[in-house]
Amino acid sequence: MGVTPKIAPSMLSSDFANLASEAHRMLNYGADWLHMDIMDGHFVSNLTMGAPVIESLRKHTKAYLDCHLMVTNPLDYVEPFGKAGASGFTFHIETSKDNWKELIENIKSLGMRPGVAIKPGTSVEAVYPLFFSQVEAETPVEMVLVMTVEPGFGGQKFMPETMDKVRILRKKYPALDIEVDGGLGPSTIDMAALAGANCIVAGSSVFGAPEPAQVISLLRNSVEKAQLTY
Repeated sequence: MGVTPKIAPSMLSSDFANLASEAHRMLNYGADWLHMDIMDGHFVSNLTMGAPVIESLRKHTKAYLDCHLMVTNPLDYVEPFGKAGASGFTFHIETSKDNWKELIENIKSLGMRPGVAIKPGTSVEAVYPLFFSQVEAETPVEMVLVMTVEPGFGGQKFMPETMDKVRILRKKYPALDIEVDGGLGPSTIDMAALAGANCIVAGSSVFGAPEPAQVISLLRNSVEKAQLTY
């Protein structure tokens, strides 16, 4: 397979007043990444955090900061987030159909890992050009984020119909990191893992659990078990 399970608690569900300690808590519980939801109040109605928060958190951790940009103009965010210390920069294909090549080049030039996200209503075919076009003779994007809820706020119900996209991507790109985000927890993880997702974003199911470490372990075990069936 070549892909490893990566469990990424969504910091949108954390206590924002204690972001550094919440990050350390999740990492101590076994998290691989920290998922950062960036919302601009335009592409989605909610408004969350920007580059200054990433910069502040970076001073307290060396962890992989997996930044998901739900913004109308992602190109405007690349330089600030690169300077702030973001590790991954995932943009939405819905806002980037005309400038994704420039976006990817800029993301990589600032040392970040490029990813592309698709909303539940967007066809999986929308991301194909990002793989077939060669940028610096290598795969342009290194991760696809399949949204399993409508982006914009946490606590929504998982949409099982989005799993067809994950299955198609996993069959087509066996070594690709495929991330799922929205409604993931103990009751839905097996569906996502069996479809081929290996990067799991979980917010309320982790932060709201009596024993978050057990949930993180359960999510990882589900992905590892599912990978044996591919």
